[in-house]
Amino acid sequence: MNPSIIEINALVKQYKNADFQSLQGVDLSIPKGAIFGLLGPNGAGKTTLISILCGLIKPTSGSFTIDGLYPEKNAKEIKNKIGIVPQEYALYPTLTAYENLMYFGSLYDISKKRLKALVEEYLSLLGLEAFMHKKIQTFSGGMKRRVNLIAGILHQPEVLFLDEPTVGVDVQSRATIIEFLNKLNQQGTTIVYTSHLMAEAQEFCTDIAIIDQGRILTKGSISELIHQIPEAVSLEEVFIELTGKRLRDVV
Repeated sequence: MNPSIIEINALVKQYKNADFQSLQGVDLSIPKGAIFGLLGPNGAGKTTLISILCGLIKPTSGSFTIDGLYPEKNAKEIKNKIGIVPQEYALYPTLTAYENLMYFGSLYDISKKRLKALVEEYLSLLGLEAFMHKKIQTFSGGMKRRVNLIAGILHQPEVLFLDEPTVGVDVQSRATIIEFLNKLNQQGTTIVYTSHLMAEAQEFCTDIAIIDQGRILTKGSISELIHQIPEAVSLEEVFIELTGKRLRDVV
């Protein structure tokens, strides 16, 4: 078994004026080199947990390390080791794909020559080479999703956080994104992924944790999780069995 690259210990988060804790003492180890699926219903705590790991919000209590580094002491080093691809498009609509990526890449310590080569390489790999000088506002959802992904990996992070990376895209874009992410993983990038697409998670992930009401309900490989539930043959059946059928609509 691979050593862990992320260690989470007794992590608690209670937002100001909230009646309950969004995270209730989460303990989790994420193996180096994994494609780790963090799955849960709406409001389960997924986004809160990832936001803490990415340094966007602070926990109420508990601790975590990324590659042995503590955020209190090593925030800059952690920033350089992680990439974040949010569900919302973090792109400037009136700039071209190329201009967006050159801007986002300039925020990291990458030479302009190296950055230009990376931008062109990734645009080509994701089928966007012919559109690199078109404005983002003219792109389809799937094209924006692919540019959004490139923006999060230009500094070649060791850990990549993905929030619903294929939501709302066509079949071809989804296949291209998943193929690209698998290549990144094969090159050594650890991926932490959230999605509501259980069939995609079952196919894509090496390890899974299911979270609900701020607690980790179970974790393990796909086969381990399926074997935990009698007669289950899919990750979706495991998910429903553990989290129930109650609707989780949130406003």
